[in-house]
Amino acid sequence: MSREPGCSRWLLFAACAHLVFLLPPLRARAFAVSVVSEGAEDETELPVLQNSEKSRTISKIGRELKGIVFVIQSQSNSFHSKRAEDLKRDILKQAVDLGKELPTVLLIHQIDRHEGAWTILPLMRDFSVTYGRNSSWIFFCEEDTRIQVVKLVETLRRFDKSKEWFLGKALYDEESTIIHHYAFAENPTVFKFPDFAAGWALSIPLVNKLAKKLKSEPLKSDFTIDLKHEIALYIWQKGEGPHLTPVPEFCTDDVNSYMVDHCATTFSNFLPLCGEPVNKEDVFVAVKTCRKFHGDRIPVVKQTWEREAALIEYYSDYADISIPTIDLGIPNTDRGHCGKTFAILERFLNHTSPRTPWLVVVDDDTLISIFRLRKLLSCYDPNEPIFLGERYGYGLGTGGYSYITGGGGMVFSRTAVQKLLASKCRCYSMDAPDDMVLGMCFSGLGIPITHSPLFHQARPMDYPKDYLSHQIPVSFHKHWNIDPVKVYFTWLAPNTEESSNGKKVGYNREDL
Repeated sequence: MSREPGCSRWLLFAACAHLVFLLPPLRARAFAVSVVSEGAEDETELPVLQNSEKSRTISKIGRELKGIVFVIQSQSNSFHSKRAEDLKRDILKQAVDLGKELPTVLLIHQIDRHEGAWTILPLMRDFSVTYGRNSSWIFFCEEDTRIQVVKLVETLRRFDKSKEWFLGKALYDEESTIIHHYAFAENPTVFKFPDFAAGWALSIPLVNKLAKKLKSEPLKSDFTIDLKHEIALYIWQKGEGPHLTPVPEFCTDDVNSYMVDHCATTFSNFLPLCGEPVNKEDVFVAVKTCRKFHGDRIPVVKQTWEREAALIEYYSDYADISIPTIDLGIPNTDRGHCGKTFAILERFLNHTSPRTPWLVVVDDDTLISIFRLRKLLSCYDPNEPIFLGERYGYGLGTGGYSYITGGGGMVFSRTAVQKLLASKCRCYSMDAPDDMVLGMCFSGLGIPITHSPLFHQARPMDYPKDYLSHQIPVSFHKHWNIDPVKVYFTWLAPNTEESSNGKKVGYNREDL
């Protein structure tokens, strides 16, 4: 009895199968068509669904992008402002492809309400008032930072925008350094600060908090030396905010590197070159020295970079024909060298060929690559009043002025020297700090300082290795506890394997 139901099912199946095989060909074809037709509907619906999902994703990214305020750390010089405008156009072009709503893109040099806008913190209250309610992030970048806006949005999405965030590519000191006032001397690696070249971001809640703090406790008159370190220190300590959170998608690899697939940002240019380097004869080099350093510092200059300069003079308080040096009649001073520097400017204007468009003033312990400087100067118009080098600031939170720090080298266009000496601005004392007085004078004339991070006031060891890794430096300064000849041939010589007395010498940067 138990097999009968099973037997009946098998008989039924066989009968059904027999009927199927007996169907006329037309019915068989109709059955087959109906099966294919259902599959075709599924396949046509899939692209529609995919397109719809893609559209929703793009729309979401567009909305999130609208919540990012881009701030390009730009400069007013024509070369730099053009590069910043190019970056702005690129950001907006990418945004157009994502929707109708475009993000806000600001250029620092166009925010002229603050002399110290480039130091960022004086802008926090304005950022809070203008963007504190309808935005999520302020994203800062340099003119040579390159941004993949979709990847940037996706990266920032990982962080809760309602909380306080300070994001960037982390740098740190391997040993305490003078440019950071020997901060965290016991273990300087613990404190992280952002590499501006990779871009860095503040969430709006943190911007609002900083703005409130700055309103209740305005910035004091102080020096700005290394902005990226000082901003991180202010956010953490004075603003009682967070430490920097490292973001691996913020990169400084070259845009064409195979390593950038995961990157939201890259860095596009290490040493600008705008055509042929300027001629050797277009650059006049003035070396400031004094008698007590003729025996130890001047030989280093002659052994390293002097050969790169076609026009060079050494200015001292003593005429030494073996070098030779020129006595300008200005006594040497221990503190500042304002009198000597202004005498050099007068001499350049009145005793050199008017066809020489560039003047470089360096200390006798400055290490510089004139070869690279000539490349860099190809990007600047000497008919503009240009004062170029590493920018520092004094009292910029309360007005103040910017200046080019002298140790890394100060570069003047002849036009800038003419405008300066035509004014009544001079040293308030012979031993005043020349670089700061020049900063005050040019500020009063409305001539902006032009900054290049390729000039350095300190030694290579005073900067994070990762920061220097995306640079081709133009200068360093000081001989303290280093072999200056070794530093020159490692970091600044046109070729790191330089011939010396018929022998090849090469050094490893990791050793310096």
